[in-house]
Amino acid sequence: MSSRTESYTIPDEYSNLDELAAPAPVENPTERQLYRHNTLEKRLDRGSNEDDKAHKKKHDGVDGSWLDLSTSHERLHANLTEVSVPAPVEDEEKPPIFQESDALESPLASETSHTDKAQVSRRERASRFATELYTISYLILFSILGTLARLGLQALTVYPGAPVINGSLWANFGGSLIMGFLAEDRKVFREEWGRKHTSDIESPSSKPKDLAALGKAHVTEKKTIPLYIGLATGFCGSFTSFSSFMRDAFLALSNDLPTPLYHPSPTNEATTTTVRRNGGYSFMAVLAIIIITPSLCLVALQFGAHLALVADPFLPSLHFTFQRKVVDRALVAIAWLIWLGAIFMTIFPPDRPVGPTSKGTWARETWRGQALFALVLAPLGCLLRFYASLHLNGRVSSFPLGTFTVNIFGALVLGMCYDLQHSNIGGRVGCQVLQGVMDGFCGGLTTVSTWVAELKGLKRRHAYIYGGVSVAVALAGLVVVMGSLRWTKGFRAPICLT
Repeated sequence: MSSRTESYTIPDEYSNLDELAAPAPVENPTERQLYRHNTLEKRLDRGSNEDDKAHKKKHDGVDGSWLDLSTSHERLHANLTEVSVPAPVEDEEKPPIFQESDALESPLASETSHTDKAQVSRRERASRFATELYTISYLILFSILGTLARLGLQALTVYPGAPVINGSLWANFGGSLIMGFLAEDRKVFREEWGRKHTSDIESPSSKPKDLAALGKAHVTEKKTIPLYIGLATGFCGSFTSFSSFMRDAFLALSNDLPTPLYHPSPTNEATTTTVRRNGGYSFMAVLAIIIITPSLCLVALQFGAHLALVADPFLPSLHFTFQRKVVDRALVAIAWLIWLGAIFMTIFPPDRPVGPTSKGTWARETWRGQALFALVLAPLGCLLRFYASLHLNGRVSSFPLGTFTVNIFGALVLGMCYDLQHSNIGGRVGCQVLQGVMDGFCGGLTTVSTWVAELKGLKRRHAYIYGGVSVAVALAGLVVVMGSLRWTKGFRAPICLT
């Protein structure tokens, strides 16, 4: 089968994924005295300009469907931050992703004559459907894995005497580190589109212009691969949680953030406590959460990029044909079966009264509240974030509106669920469902890894405005939503064991 029929065809809206568009954290890997910094605004604006040019040519009588074949792979992902974020390491010899509209010619367009247009269009439509199916399947799979990783890491990092009392911090750190690694990596996806760039790049006879074109093609094409989108948008986005970060900030403000006991009593099952304090200390507590989390995640983003540079000589490269023909197709079935399996386990949890790990009664069943509801709902939040980024991130290049919207909305939804859960409304199952919405839906909907990648990629003034407004609006919303219950009737202990 011709390799042309195996190419991915990414829908135009994917260019709004900022995970793929923001600059990479390390801007000058070779530590040159002069280098060019490429901002997220420039990349998003370039993608928008390409759309305008294509629209104009179409109205001037050029067949728009044929035009898309030569430019789609550059413009399709511009609005996804995961796609548009410039690579962490940027210097004068590393071309930006969307620098020129003709920098990356689609293999399909460059190798096909005008007599094949009808046949190419049919292939393109089929390939586009397959690509979207692969992308959605990867997002489902990696959102479930990211949620599991977050819940597991939170359980491991909250223990008596823990120096860091908010468990969400380490999950946000880990997801940001992986995001930096993916953005900077130039080895794992080297064989994208079936072409090996290694020998071309390392050839002494290669001209600087050729090297620039190869480097630009590599970075651009890597970020149009569904597996990469699944890792950056699905796994990293679900591993991190902006809503949990803001929940911890409010609980620090209201003095409800549990502190692990340094010396728990053998006769007391409780491992956490809170101590009365004045408003000044509460202000210092919320300030600590707000400062430490973004700072540590930005460091993680940079550190992940450095790890990619160090590990580059030792990393394997994914074989394109095997990935496209075997892995992609197999993962479609695997992802949907795993999601259906999570739904089935939620209906029939293993620790139900007659289950294999039964605890005797339904009152002692904990699996659904601890993980199962979260795994069922995580893909819904991830997909909503994905499509919100597609349609909103490209509207204002200096303010990623899609990521901002889902982060604020997710934080408010989490606040409402927290209120309901701590009002003992809905019984035991209702309490578990609310926990699943907070851990799964809100955790998959909101993201810190994309947020810090955008902060790193935007111009300094725009980054401070975007970051400050995100935190201020989310915290103010939680003060209204959660504070209205906390400072009137107070929080009650949830009736479900989680």
